[in-house]
Amino acid sequence: MVLRRAWTGTWRPSPCSHLDEATPGVQPQSQVCRECLELGDTWPALRWCLTCGYVGCCDKAKNRHAAGHFEATGHPLWRPLHERGMDWVWCRVDQVLLDSL
Repeated sequence: MVLRRAWTGTWRPSPCSHLDEATPGVQPQSQVCRECLELGDTWPALRWCLTCGYVGCCDKAKNRHAAGHFEATGHPLWRPLHERGMDWVWCRVDQVLLDSL
């Protein structure tokens, strides 16, 4: 996977020690970054927290709300929201790209 190589420096999957922190059946709390909407901003992509369902803008957005949620809560597992063909999970703690849960 080219994305794994770009993000982690290796083609091979690495283990993640936080898989038990994903909440089974968790759903996104929204379909937008609410904080960006309140600020009148836009975002290039959304990230969805697999622990609580929070949805925030990605690290390439100027506000980085998903990263802020991680820093405040420590919730490690994230996946893209509304990105066709993107079925990966990123562990922010282990810096591991997982193919799926």
